[in-house]
Amino acid sequence: MVTVERSPTRPVTRRRPTRRFRLTANHVRMTLISVVLLAVCFVWVYPFLWMVSSSIKTNAEVFSGLGLFPKAIRLDNYVRAWHDAHIGDYFFNTVFVTVTSIVISVLAVSMMGYVLGRYRFPGKRVVIGLLAAAVFLPEGYTIIPIFDLINKLGLQDSLWGLTLAEAGGAHVVAILLFAGYFSQLPKELEEAAMMDGAGFVRIFWQVYLPLAKPVTATAIILQFMHSWNDFLLPLVLTLNKPELRTLSVGIYSFQGEYFTDWSGMAAAATIGLLPIIVVFLFLQRYFVEGIAGAVKQ
Repeated sequence: MVTVERSPTRPVTRRRPTRRFRLTANHVRMTLISVVLLAVCFVWVYPFLWMVSSSIKTNAEVFSGLGLFPKAIRLDNYVRAWHDAHIGDYFFNTVFVTVTSIVISVLAVSMMGYVLGRYRFPGKRVVIGLLAAAVFLPEGYTIIPIFDLINKLGLQDSLWGLTLAEAGGAHVVAILLFAGYFSQLPKELEEAAMMDGAGFVRIFWQVYLPLAKPVTATAIILQFMHSWNDFLLPLVLTLNKPELRTLSVGIYSFQGEYFTDWSGMAAAATIGLLPIIVVFLFLQRYFVEGIAGAVKQ
C-alpha cells in the first residue's frame, strides 16, 4: 500500500493595509466630513451673511435675488440708520442698560448660587424646585407686576427703571450654574479662611468668587444676550418716552404703515449684532468651561 505524504498547508495570511493606505483613507474621510460640515455651516450662517449684504444694498436690490454681492456698496444705509433713525442714541441706551444690569445680576445670582451650593437649610430643595419651575414661566406673565413695581418706585421714565427691570429677572440658569460649581469646591478652602478670621462676605468675595471665573463669564454672556436682545420689556417701559428705547425696539421703527426700510433695518440689525459676536468671541472659552464644570454636578 502506497502512502502519499501531504505537504503541510500554510495558513493563509491576510495582507494588512499599509500605513500609507490607512493614512490616505483617513485623509479622504476627513476631507468628505469637512466638506459636508462646511456646507451645513454655510447654510446655517447664510441668513447672517444675507443681512450684512442687505445692509449695503438698496431697497430694490434686497429682494432682487439671493446673491450676497451688491452692485455698489451703499454705506449711507449705516449713516441713515445711525443718525436719522437715532440708532446711535438707542445704542448707547442699550449699552448703559446692559452693562448696569450685568453688574447687578451677576452679583445677585452669584450670591444666591453660593448659598444654595455651600449651605444646607430647611426648604433648600423646595427653593431649587421653584427656581427650576420659573424657567418655564413666560415673560409675558410677569410684565404687569414689573411695570406696576417700576411705577411705584417712580422710575417709569428713566433708564434706571429699565435697568432694574432687566436685572431683576436674575437668570435662574445662572443661579443653578453657580450653585453646581460652588458645591464641587473643597470645604477646606472655607475652613482655612474661617481660621484666618474671614466672615461670610469675605469668604465669598475673596475665596470662592475668584475661583468661579468660568461660571461668571457664562452668567455675563447670558445676561448680556438677554438685556441686549430683549424686546417686550423695553417696548412696554418706553412707550411714553421714545428717546429711552433700546436697539431692539429702535430697529422696529424702520417698519412703517405703508413702507419698510429694509436696507436701513439690515444696517441697524448688523450694528446690534456685532457687540454680541465680539463679547462671545472673547468669553467663549470661559463659557464652555463654565457650562461643563457646573453640569458635572
